[in-house]
Amino acid sequence: MGTAPGPEGADSLQKDSKVAVVKVQAIGAAPRQVTMKGLYFQQSSTSEEIAFVFQERENLPVTEDNYVKLQVKACALSQINTKLLAEMKMEKDFFPVGREVAGIVLDGILPLDSEDPGLCEAVRVHEHYLVHKPEKVTWTEAAGTIRDGVRAYTALHYLSHLSPGKSVLIMDGASALGTIAIQLAHHRGAKVISTACSLEDKQCLERFRPSIARVIDVSNGKAQVAESCLEETGGLGVDIVLDAGVRLYNKDDEPTVKLQLLPHKHDIITLLGVGGHWVTTEENLQLDPPDSHCLFLKGATVAFLNDEVWNLSNVQQGKYLCILKDVMEKLSTGVFRPQLDEPIPLYEAKVTMEVVQKNQGRKKQVVQF
Repeated sequence: MGTAPGPEGADSLQKDSKVAVVKVQAIGAAPRQVTMKGLYFQQSSTSEEIAFVFQERENLPVTEDNYVKLQVKACALSQINTKLLAEMKMEKDFFPVGREVAGIVLDGILPLDSEDPGLCEAVRVHEHYLVHKPEKVTWTEAAGTIRDGVRAYTALHYLSHLSPGKSVLIMDGASALGTIAIQLAHHRGAKVISTACSLEDKQCLERFRPSIARVIDVSNGKAQVAESCLEETGGLGVDIVLDAGVRLYNKDDEPTVKLQLLPHKHDIITLLGVGGHWVTTEENLQLDPPDSHCLFLKGATVAFLNDEVWNLSNVQQGKYLCILKDVMEKLSTGVFRPQLDEPIPLYEAKVTMEVVQKNQGRKKQVVQF
């Protein structure tokens, strides 16, 4: 892909614009410098003072071997894990925003160390991070589903070995990740239990088809998640738990009301069945010796959901591409039906990203170009 085709190859490439983008330049003509706007996160800002800024950037350099130039059609917005960036020594004054992109030539997730923001007219991407978008799938659907699809596959397929007949508890099922995880679990023939953080979320989950076995309303803070799960499973406990965060301390010690709605770690351990799998998004999970002993007696496992691991080693590249391809196929066949908000234009991306970073939105936000 790094070389320009001859006259015969040019015709074939023009017939299939999804295969490659070719730039033809007259010999001797001086290249014209074109700048584009991209959205960046100001890394030096504190968590209380999140700053997103648009910056002008030069047009993409000449394509290298195994790289393609992608014309962005849609880009989904997700929280930036600033703590992870710091731990991986990837701090910059300005960090590019937007990694879940769909466009021509292909569709994919930009790697964590990409220097190009997805919120830009064009990006330069290595072909190993791209997957073909089916014709039935819209640009916004592709960009808005790809990351949550990868997270759901990682949690349910690779970390907990989901199979038909398993019982699965998916916390906060009306969230963007929860929705895709429920649909994947149903597709695999699992029995799904979920929690709702508001009356609106509860009504949304009750409309799911196939129907959810039980929706536990935790909005008033009085629901007993462990008791409800044990009752639903005849006292056996659930096989798989995918949490959306857990409380590590008593309710009175938690700083915010939102954290008080989360189940306590002891509740999760209690409702796990023998040989169960707990997949957690809580990166600071602390297990005391009694907690570990209880998990030992059940033969249960705890796994941490960090979808960035697929890009940290080339050994995992084949599995990663298989996941991306399968997510697009399930989106095309209607297995995945993402909860997307109305697409927004690029000039609204800065304000919207500030809301996303504070985790104040429910539906997935997608910028459409």
